[in-house]
Amino acid sequence: MEIMTDHGFRKTIKIFRAIFFISLIGMVCMAIVLIGILTYAKIQGAPPLAVPQSTLYFADNGTLMGESNSGQKRYWAKLDDISPDLVNATISIEDKSFFNHHGFDYKRIAGAVMADIRAFAKVQGASTITQQYARNLFLEHDKTWNRKIHEALYTIRLEMNYSKNDILEGYLNTIYYGNGAYGAEAASQFYFGKKASELSLAEASMLAGIPKGPGLYSPLVSLENAKKRQLMILHSMEKNGYITKKQAATAAKQKLVFTGVHTTQKVKVAPYFQDAVKNALKNQLHLDERTIALGGLKVYTTLNLEAQKAAEEQIKRYVSSSSDIQVALVAMDPKNGFVKAMVGGKDYEKSPFNRSVQAVRQPGSTIKPLLYYAALEQGFTPSSMMRSEYTTFHFDDGSDYTPHNFNNKYANGEITLAQALAVSDNIYAVKTHLFLGEGALTETAKKFGLSTKMAQVPSLALGTSGVRVIEMASAYSMFANGGNRVYPTLITRVEDYHGKVIFERKKESEKVLDPAKAFVMTHMLTGVFDPKLNGYAKVTGSTIVNDMTRPYAGKSGSTETDSWMIGYSPQLVAAVWAGYDVSNPIELPAEKSYAKNIWAHFMEDALKGKPVKSFKPPKEGVVGVYVNPANGKLATEDCPVRRYTYFVAGTEPTEYCTEHLRNGADKPPAKGEKKVKKPWYKWIFLWD
Repeated sequence: MEIMTDHGFRKTIKIFRAIFFISLIGMVCMAIVLIGILTYAKIQGAPPLAVPQSTLYFADNGTLMGESNSGQKRYWAKLDDISPDLVNATISIEDKSFFNHHGFDYKRIAGAVMADIRAFAKVQGASTITQQYARNLFLEHDKTWNRKIHEALYTIRLEMNYSKNDILEGYLNTIYYGNGAYGAEAASQFYFGKKASELSLAEASMLAGIPKGPGLYSPLVSLENAKKRQLMILHSMEKNGYITKKQAATAAKQKLVFTGVHTTQKVKVAPYFQDAVKNALKNQLHLDERTIALGGLKVYTTLNLEAQKAAEEQIKRYVSSSSDIQVALVAMDPKNGFVKAMVGGKDYEKSPFNRSVQAVRQPGSTIKPLLYYAALEQGFTPSSMMRSEYTTFHFDDGSDYTPHNFNNKYANGEITLAQALAVSDNIYAVKTHLFLGEGALTETAKKFGLSTKMAQVPSLALGTSGVRVIEMASAYSMFANGGNRVYPTLITRVEDYHGKVIFERKKESEKVLDPAKAFVMTHMLTGVFDPKLNGYAKVTGSTIVNDMTRPYAGKSGSTETDSWMIGYSPQLVAAVWAGYDVSNPIELPAEKSYAKNIWAHFMEDALKGKPVKSFKPPKEGVVGVYVNPANGKLATEDCPVRRYTYFVAGTEPTEYCTEHLRNGADKPPAKGEKKVKKPWYKWIFLWD
């Protein structure tokens, strides 16, 4: 018996020894596996924390004007911008040991396993905030082992590479609160109509209960269930030391008001402009479409809400909704090219095609200011004379070209450049174009920023090669600002979802035009609205001059299929186009006047309340004198019409008009005699 006991003892020792070595080997293997997992996690590095979020678009005054969301509302809020009560409520109910574990709460896991065994079902969860965040960021919500393994790996990577505050901030910005609201900020705005930073304890405890089951605990679904969940959370917060018993009781009794509306749901301002901004983000800033749509960007734009409203109202006022005719408008600040208003068509829902930036249409006579600027560079002046009459031009290749004036009216005599521009004489324009050479206008157009290809033909002087509305507005801005190149600008700054600036527009200034010639051109364009330049026809702006209350410069233009009006004050440039998409002729008189009427009333509305400014000549390089508009000569007191006109210094006329002297009694001032200066008060209106 004693021998058997000794044998049994030795056998038991062997068993324990085997168990020890097996356990040791197992522990070593587990350590190797753990080290391998940690090494793998370290090699993989920090997982990106970006999640789909709404990109927000802001007007020039910081007002939110639109967003991209694909049906999901997501706004990233920094942890400091989330109510501490919501943060504490979430930790208390979801993961009270969050700041003490490294991604896994083993005590909770053991408790959950025991509870599940006792119930023979999955009755208790043990996921930490980090695990839930990993699942929300990178994984589907299925219950496979493959997903659980990946969840564990992502959890380790998050804990190894990010601080607890980073993880908590990310979690609060990704959890789903129901009704399309992802994250605390979107949920706070939806349920309570306020920022997440403004939530009270009662509101925060109510909100913290929803992610457990939005279809069950949302107060909009079941206020009874939501209230029970809220009381549980308040009790948990009291137990964990976040609030007192009195605070919990007060919050439980507080009556809550729910809005149930996404605050930005109705925001749909300037849809054509917003499309153009998205296009600029893609093509100019080279952001991919997913980042633009779901990158949580904050895009600060140049749009002025009042100007945009004025543009839309005037188009609606003048353009018949039953007609197929379309309209485009672009307004910009000439100093910097900031686009202040944009309309690309009558109805975005029916046609999102943006005619202000995508359509290429014939500009008609609105191209003439560019032609005449080129003429000024070649020695022309506002008083340069040419004959206006029915003319057929013959060319060496045997071809002929016969341009026509509006209604086939001609001066049948000589007229000045200033008058030719004011009444839009086509014969003068074609003669100038051919005199300068057909390549001069195409080169000048490039200088003014027009990118469309232009045919070097005689009719180019009358605007037969297509242009874009936005580029014409930019071109006229160069006259308005004294010759500086400006580029149409839609975006001033872009921030990522963390608030980091990824783009900011830099101030650029490049002098392209001669300031003196640019101002002379501007002053000639004021003549479009000045009846002193009426001749064989009225000035082209005569139909809208009574609607104007401040100095403007501008030019209208028309072809068989296109109607234009482009003009500016020192503060604002606007280009308006009207026509049919299929290039049908514009036949109705009302449709032919759309562009002018919209432009005039838009400018007045957009500038309402702003100071009335005149166009100031440069400090040097120009000379102003009174001339007789009919012949361009220096005017005497006997001339029936005298117009103060600017010239590039050294090109002003020296010959006096002698057509209206009274019986020879009065003679023009002798050469060298001091000219009468323009009275100071007449600087208010340049056409006086």
